[in-house]
Amino acid sequence: MAEGSNGRRRFSDKWGKHELDVLAVLSSAFPQWLTSRQIAQRVKAYADSYGELADQAAKAAFAKQFQRDRAKLAAMGIAIESRQPEYSSKSEGQDFASYRLQLGDEPRVRLHFEQEDLPVLAAANYLARSISVSSTSAKQEQAAQQHASRTTPRVPQTPIPGLGLDSIAPGLGTQTIPETLVKVIDSRRFAATVDVDGEHINVAYTDSDDLAMFVLEHPGAYVVSPKEAADAYNRRLHAATQFQLADESSGDNSATVVTSAISSHHDRDHDEDDDPELSKAHQKKSASFQTGSEVDRRLRLMLFLSAHLGEEYSLAELAERFIGKAKSDDELKKFVNVIHKDINTLTTVSDDGEMAGSQFFDIDWSLLDAEGIVSATNSLGLERLAGISPQYLSLLTASVSYLAHSPLLPEEQRDQARSLYERLHAHVVPGETPWLSLTGYELEPRSFSVVKRAISTDSLLDMEYTDGAGRTRRKLVAPAKIFVDEGVYYAAVWTDVAPAAPKDKQHLVQKDTRINKANGKPRIWQVLRLARIEHAEIVKPVATLDIPDVPVNELRKWSFDNGTDAVFITDEPDLSFPKTLSGATVEPYGDGQKVHLTVSSDSWFVAFCIAHARHITAVAPETLRTMIVARAQRELSVGQHENDEDEA
Repeated sequence: MAEGSNGRRRFSDKWGKHELDVLAVLSSAFPQWLTSRQIAQRVKAYADSYGELADQAAKAAFAKQFQRDRAKLAAMGIAIESRQPEYSSKSEGQDFASYRLQLGDEPRVRLHFEQEDLPVLAAANYLARSISVSSTSAKQEQAAQQHASRTTPRVPQTPIPGLGLDSIAPGLGTQTIPETLVKVIDSRRFAATVDVDGEHINVAYTDSDDLAMFVLEHPGAYVVSPKEAADAYNRRLHAATQFQLADESSGDNSATVVTSAISSHHDRDHDEDDDPELSKAHQKKSASFQTGSEVDRRLRLMLFLSAHLGEEYSLAELAERFIGKAKSDDELKKFVNVIHKDINTLTTVSDDGEMAGSQFFDIDWSLLDAEGIVSATNSLGLERLAGISPQYLSLLTASVSYLAHSPLLPEEQRDQARSLYERLHAHVVPGETPWLSLTGYELEPRSFSVVKRAISTDSLLDMEYTDGAGRTRRKLVAPAKIFVDEGVYYAAVWTDVAPAAPKDKQHLVQKDTRINKANGKPRIWQVLRLARIEHAEIVKPVATLDIPDVPVNELRKWSFDNGTDAVFITDEPDLSFPKTLSGATVEPYGDGQKVHLTVSSDSWFVAFCIAHARHITAVAPETLRTMIVARAQRELSVGQHENDEDEA
C-alpha cells in the first residue's frame, strides 16, 4: 500500500491500466456479482493501495477511486451495474455493494466494414452518440427525462467512439470528421422527441426558438418529450397570441442584413482566413479527430482482439488501425513499438512475480517475436462486449441514412453513406430504425446534389422543372448559387448561356429578357425552388461563361414579384435572430428594434414570429398578425388535446 506524506493512503496506478484490470476481473467473473472487497482484492492496483479494506479510510478511498474508474468505463461504452447484497446488514450493504458488467439481454451484432466505410461510419457514430436517443417508448422517455436539467448539454462536445463498434471497425477512432458536421452537431446541444405525422423524430436543436421553428414548419407536429421543451414551446405560443399591431413606418437609421449562399462560383471555397472566428474555432477544434487516450486505445485493441480470437494481425496493420497511417518509416516503427507495448501491457506480469489483473489473452509469443504477428486466445469472456447492440445499430443506421440525404457530408461520402445504409438496414428489425433530424438541416430536395455538382464543376444544367402555373418546362442554364430563404432551397441560374452551349443543346437556351418588376432589370437571372426541378442533367460547356457575382439579398428579389411587406418589433436591441433574415432592414425602435422585410411565404413568417415570440411584441400588416394569433391558438388547442389523450 502506498502512503502519502500526510500518512493517508495514496492510489497506486503504476501501469495506468487499472480500468482494464477492473474490466478483466468483472468479465472473468460474469455473470456472478462481486462485492467491493472482492474487487479490491482481485484488482492489483487496488490491492496495492487499499489492501483488504480493513478500515474506513481504505473503504472511502477505494469507493472514490472505483466510482471514477466506473464512470470512465461507462463513458467509453462499458457499463457496470450495482446492487446491494440481500444477505448483508445495513452497514455491510453500504460498504460492500456488489457489481457486474451490464451486457444486456440481446446478443451484439458483428458486421464487416471495408476501409472506405470508415470515414462515413465515424461521422455517423459521432452523430448517433451525440443525439443520445433511447429506443424506449415516448412515455418512458418522458418519465426518464422529466427531472433532467435543461442547462446540461444533451450533445457531448467530444464524443468518444463507441468501443463496441471499434471492436469490429478498427481504425474508426483515427478518422477525421468534417469540420462542418462537428460544428453543426456541437451547436445543437439539446435533444427532444417530436411527433411528426405519427412518427417520433429525435431532433437535436440549439435552443427553444430553434425547436419551435422546427415544430411549426411541420403542421400538426408537437413536442412529445422532455416536458421542459414542451413547456418552452407553449410559452411561445401564449406570447404570440398577445402580439400587437406594429407601426409600419420606416426611419432613416436602418441597416440591411445580407446572408451568404450555400455554394456559388465565386464563394464556394469559403476561405477560412476571411473569418477569424471560424479560423480560430478550427485551430481549437481537436475533437473532430477522434484519437483517444492510451487507456482508450488499449480498450479498443482489447475488444478487437476479443472479437477476432485466433486470427492473425501484423503489428504494422494494428498500428495503422488503432493509431493511424504513418507518414514515414521512422513513424511506422514508433507506432509499431506502441502497439507492441500495448500487447505487453494487456498480458503483463507484475514486478513481484504475481499475475496482474489484466492478463486478458494468451499470445503466441513465438509468432510475435519471429514475424511480428499477433494471434490472441482466451479473452476472459470479453468477446461478449465486442460488436454493436441492436439498439445502437438502429440509431447508427438512422444516422447513416440522414447523412446520406443531408448537405453535411461531401458528395463522395454521401454516395458511400447510401451504400452503407443498404447494408446496415438489412440487420435492423423492420420498424425499429428511429427517425432523427438536426434543426435547419432537413433532407434537401432531390435535385440538390446534381445542382451543387454543376456549380462546383462550372458546368451547365439541362433541367426540367415545374413553373408557377404548374407547367413542365425544359431549359439549359448555368447554376451559380444555392441558398436557403424562408426555409426553402432556391437555385439561382444564369440563362444567357448560348456562348457555352453545345450545338445539340442550343434549342434549350432561353435567355429571359423580360423586365423584373421587383428591381426593373432584365430577367437574365432566374431563381427557382429546387423542389420544382423534376430532372437535371449536367452538360459540359464548350466555352467559359463570365457570370457576375450577385449578393444573395439581390438574388432573392428575382424569386418573386409579389411578396408581402412585413414588419415586426422586438423588445431588446442587438438581438441576433433578425440578422439571420436575408434582405431585412433593421432600425432602432424604442428599447428594441424594428425589422422590415419582404416575405414570399406567409406561413414561414407566421412560424418565424411564433418561434421568436419571447422577444417580439408587435407585427404588421394586420393580415399576418391575425394569421399568427390564429396559428398560435390552434397549436395550443392541439397540444391540450394531446395532453388530454395522454392522461386518458
